[in-house]
Amino acid sequence: MSGDQIISKGKEVIEIEGNAVLDLLDKIDDTFVNVVKTIFNSTGRVVFSGMGKSGLIARKIVATMNSTGTAAIYMHPTDALHGDLGMVRSEDTVILISKSGNTEELNDLVPMFKRLGVAVIGMFGNKDSKIGRHCDYILDVGVKEEACPHDLAPTASTTAALAMGDALAVALLEIRGFTAEDFALLHPAGSLGKRLSLKISEIMITGDDIPVVNIHADMKDIIVQITTKRLGHTLVVDDNGELCGIVTDGDLRRLLEKTLDIKNLTANEIMTKNPKTIKKEYLASFALQQMENFKITSLAVKNENNLPVGVVHLHDLVKLGLQRR
Repeated sequence: MSGDQIISKGKEVIEIEGNAVLDLLDKIDDTFVNVVKTIFNSTGRVVFSGMGKSGLIARKIVATMNSTGTAAIYMHPTDALHGDLGMVRSEDTVILISKSGNTEELNDLVPMFKRLGVAVIGMFGNKDSKIGRHCDYILDVGVKEEACPHDLAPTASTTAALAMGDALAVALLEIRGFTAEDFALLHPAGSLGKRLSLKISEIMITGDDIPVVNIHADMKDIIVQITTKRLGHTLVVDDNGELCGIVTDGDLRRLLEKTLDIKNLTANEIMTKNPKTIKKEYLASFALQQMENFKITSLAVKNENNLPVGVVHLHDLVKLGLQRR
């Protein structure tokens, strides 16, 4: 097979699967609305089940729902017939995924679900299937053709089922009023969760680790603070302890380019007045945004009395993985 033929085949697969997803547009109807409302109005979880590739798709939809505010679990059909059915409660909603809608293991489960009184939803490629006759609702995920030329490996059909699952998850997200902050609470370890939830107060440098000098401090004190605290700057406060300026190592380098006679200078004479600041209640991601906007590497954190209570440094934000990728 030539390179051009390989490219052609790849594009053909994408086109077939893309069309399978687009065909779902006409299938998002009142049945879809009823399924969303059934799940939303239930007090239990969504229990997904499917065999083989359908089971893998079910697991992915479960993961998506859990991360967007809808509690869901996966139950293997065979395990369910041998005891795992005990995880299903009457307040749950069951969604069965099958291309044919005739999967024997799923069919054997339906009477059990009916006995428990749970709502049963089918996500099938065949609306007139054997299992479908016993479902409360059927979401049609049938496709015109598989991308597999021998119609053996489920390709377009699993893509369509996955897209329908995503449509359910996002519709439920919207109806629940699920916010970015809610998402962050469910993803505390990820960089996205940190960007959405981590506050300045949780990461800022505080106490004796803050580089700070009095407005009358001489050059020796300034250099000691910049060197020992290793942040590349020192804050400057007045006699009342209020923040009034900042001296950076860049300021010192630029000063030395003009004159070497700096020994008798004080912080007041060389500081940059009105340094960029941020409140500790703000998100760390906002601090990163401000640093990028102003092309600086740190922000002073001050309280309502203009007293410095911390410093947030670019390096710490980068280590936390807060940059957008």
